Amino acid sequence: MQFGLSHLVVPGLDPLVPATRAFYAQRVPGRGPASLEELRRARAAAPVPAPALPSATVDVARAAGRVVPVRIHEPLTGPPRGAVLELHGGGFSLGSAAGGDVRNRRLADALGVVVVSVDYRLAPEHPWPAAPEDAETAALWLAATAEQRFGTTRLALTGFSAGATLAMTTLLRLRDRGTAAFRGAVLEFGTYDLSGTTPAGRLIADEHFPDVYAGDAVDRTHPDFSPVFADLAGLPPVLVVVGAQDVLLQDNLAMAVRLAAAGVDVDLRVYPAAPHGFTGHPTPVAQAARDGVGAWLAARLDAERGASAAPGGSASS
Repeated sequence: MQFGLSHLVVPGLDPLVPATRAFYAQRVPGRGPASLEELRRARAAAPVPAPALPSATVDVARAAGRVVPVRIHEPLTGPPRGAVLELHGGGFSLGSAAGGDVRNRRLADALGVVVVSVDYRLAPEHPWPAAPEDAETAALWLAATAEQRFGTTRLALTGFSAGATLAMTTLLRLRDRGTAAFRGAVLEFGTYDLSGTTPAGRLIADEHFPDVYAGDAVDRTHPDFSPVFADLAGLPPVLVVVGAQDVLLQDNLAMAVRLAAAGVDVDLRVYPAAPHGFTGHPTPVAQAARDGVGAWLAARLDAERGASAAPGGSASS
């Protein structure tokens, strides 16, 4: 078996690379806030999220004695093929469920699924474990109510950046509860070592967001904080999406290898000429990745229990 990076990059995308590189050549690379003051300024400067049509239904998820706000997008095409729980990104301290309304509406209509986005609490006002608790609450609520409310028990989980980290901790929390309601999860360029102790984790050890998220946490290798340190056995199939130019590439490779070693059905897709957050950008490579995510989700939701995902379907955003 050959395992070089060139063998991990999704094949057939070479024609899309020049236009993608041209986009990034004209774009100033972003970075996260480096202090609490920068975080406050970033929040104040954040644009009002673009509205989706039709707009989301705002509701509250209740489970395990906790509550968390959620935004719900139901498909316009009839009974849903399934429901997808979505966790937004933002370094655990920025962003909102509303910020993903347009993307989630497109996913709902393209795949014919219900998309439930979670407004989990943000740090530093609410440090770990607030966000994992909120994600778990929404997942337990969806597992308990999806059949009666939406007419489906076919559930999947998606996460974007920090949301991918939370998606992984949610899978672990559900497994430890003995709950196997979710058929799979899409993890888009999450960060899995927030302790800065692995070679991959040390690449972001000087970032501010792990400190903001940690609060008073003493052990940053706790699996609920840095899930790369978890026992990963017994999880449902996972799709890992990451760009070849992402500073988190090594962290995602480490997570994918650990999942595979634990016996999890893992599909790792590395995209060329792509930095962190690339699936949210208007590039040809990003569109290919979004289509691949849609196909994978459709296959997981349509598959019989225990079956492996097969190609099929697509979603644009």
